[in-house]
Amino acid sequence: MEADAVNRIVAGRRSKRAFRPGPVPHAILQQIFDIARASPSWCNSQPWHAYVTQGDETDRFRSALLADALAHAGEVESDIPMPTEYRGHHLERRRESGWQLYDAVGVARGDREASARQSAKNFELFGAPHVAIVTVDVALGPYAILDVGIFVGHLLLAAASLGVGTIPQAAVATRSPLVRSFFGIPETESVLVAVSLGWPDDDHPANGYRTSRAESESVVRWRG
Repeated sequence: MEADAVNRIVAGRRSKRAFRPGPVPHAILQQIFDIARASPSWCNSQPWHAYVTQGDETDRFRSALLADALAHAGEVESDIPMPTEYRGHHLERRRESGWQLYDAVGVARGDREASARQSAKNFELFGAPHVAIVTVDVALGPYAILDVGIFVGHLLLAAASLGVGTIPQAAVATRSPLVRSFFGIPETESVLVAVSLGWPDDDHPANGYRTSRAESESVVRWRG
């Protein structure tokens, strides 16, 4: 029964790109982070930090982030290096996911203006009423990033178990100087990713499709 419950949550979770305007009660947000904090880490170092907005602070950050992104269009200022290239299956999966989104929201292939507007929604947090900026301790190196990734995975599943929609957003981390300034993040932490949260608008076409997953046979190599 426990395995069935976990499978339902994992299989049912998806990134949400449209949210209802009402806030998530603080008690539910607190419960999400209370669940996620049990995430494992190397030597139990727990190298994650989260800066979470509520109320007017979300809109204040949303406005500042969008203005900064528009003022620095095409620029990447991230604490963690972004991928330099997608190849093979990784490129195919990225393209498939992108075209699924564009098809869902009516962006025609080759319409760069419409695709730019859709991309800008990243910096509007897709209308979410909350965002969590997740950081990692600089001194602990690459394995700490892995630990924080596991924490983020737990966070997404904890939210899904409570009916809260989420979307992890690396795009927000491309504006790390603005993010760092807004939240007062110390230099001892790197901005890793944002997670926008809220009650999902499941009637919105942006939430109406599912991305594919590779079969386990193409991922797992068995020995013995």
